[in-house]
Amino acid sequence: MNQRVGVSTKLKKKNQRKMAKIGEDTNVTLDLKTIGIIVTGAVAIATTYITLSASVSSNTESIESLEGNTVNPIEFQYKDELVRSTIKRIEEKQETMKQDVSEIKESLEKIDERLYEIRKN
Repeated sequence: MNQRVGVSTKLKKKNQRKMAKIGEDTNVTLDLKTIGIIVTGAVAIATTYITLSASVSSNTESIESLEGNTVNPIEFQYKDELVRSTIKRIEEKQETMKQDVSEIKESLEKIDERLYEIRKN
């Protein structure tokens, strides 16, 4: 019988510990390592929040500044004409360079023939 009484007394004590209420008199003990982890986590979260909010505000400002920079149709037409004229000039220069290269090749062939004739004699 004594054993049963001892077991039930231990269970009652365990249940009383589990059912303890948190109040003004509750003592919380934290070691220095745990406090450091909590403080570091709070600082990391605050830093992340500040960085993200600054990034969002700068992106919002850049989007607002881009909205005012629409391209005028006349400006687009002038830029298009400028690009097309530049391409035409480049093509003309390319044709000129092709002609120059072919002339240089012809003159090299003549020089090669003359050198061959000179060596032959």
